[in-house]
Amino acid sequence: MENPLSFLPIPLLAWYRENARDLPWRREPTPYRVWVSEIMLQQTRVAAVLGYFARFMEAFPAVQDLAAAPEDQLMKLWQGLGYYSRARNLQKAARQIVEDFGGQFPTRYEELRSLAGVGDYTAAAIASIAFGQPVPAVDGNLLRVSARVLGDDTDITTAKGKKHFTAALQNVIPLDFPGQFNQAMMDLGATVCLPNGAPLCDRCPAADFCQAHLQGRTGELPVRPAKKPRRVERRTVYFFFYEGKVALRRRPAKGLLAGLWEYPNSLEEEGNPLADWGLDGTETSFAGTGVHIFTHVEWHMTAQRAALTVDTLPPGWVWADKGALRTQYAVPSAFAPFQNLVEEELS
Repeated sequence: MENPLSFLPIPLLAWYRENARDLPWRREPTPYRVWVSEIMLQQTRVAAVLGYFARFMEAFPAVQDLAAAPEDQLMKLWQGLGYYSRARNLQKAARQIVEDFGGQFPTRYEELRSLAGVGDYTAAAIASIAFGQPVPAVDGNLLRVSARVLGDDTDITTAKGKKHFTAALQNVIPLDFPGQFNQAMMDLGATVCLPNGAPLCDRCPAADFCQAHLQGRTGELPVRPAKKPRRVERRTVYFFFYEGKVALRRRPAKGLLAGLWEYPNSLEEEGNPLADWGLDGTETSFAGTGVHIFTHVEWHMTAQRAALTVDTLPPGWVWADKGALRTQYAVPSAFAPFQNLVEEELS
């Protein structure tokens, strides 16, 4: 039987011409814009990225601007997008481009792959979209579409599985339109061959030869192992106020939310953090609860508020007023459930 994927490029590209999403990085697909967009889109929905992308390009219109940016400015622009290591790797890679490539974006896949934070998928996306190189950009969308079209029950989450599907796509990617092919596969996976819920097979250009559709197996494919349950951490978050300001501290340089500013907090089992902070005896009151879900952990938070009578804080902590919170300090969205509490106190 002929490889069903070999039938895909022509109807897929025709479908893409009619149905392509109008995205700003596609209107002007320079290597820099494609790269930034692809990093932002990792683990993040397109709709959430659009505003961030516009503000990012306004602040850092060229790779040299990103390389020279103060880290706090970069983190503030990224605030709310999550996975903050992506932003730090963007800047590391920008400095590599300036220092190692004379400020010119590298054109070869292997050179792109050498940049900080650029994996196989991102390198392939830039190489194909910005430079027209026939390299499949194999993300979750391409894996899902390929597994269904082929009727292939290879586990897409393993290195062996990704290599298997990458080889299959490499054999069919059109040499003249590799960027369009990759973007068409991304759009097809995002809007038709859906990851959650039933795919919209009646709208799919591959319906006539998709093996999962023909065999009634779209609910079974692609194959992936069941997700492990997330670890739950119960935290108490403290909001210390003093004369129209709130206390912040910077998180450690490594680990979850590395280097960002946060409201002081502690695990419930850590004893008496107020004593550790030199604030023993401070009267606090219950101020609400909130939950934030990360990839591998959930924070179940209880808020406590306190009005301090002196402005003395532990070393490394700062006071932030409403303006500084808005423009200077990047506070992760994990604390969004308490935004109204802070705004009301600082208004």
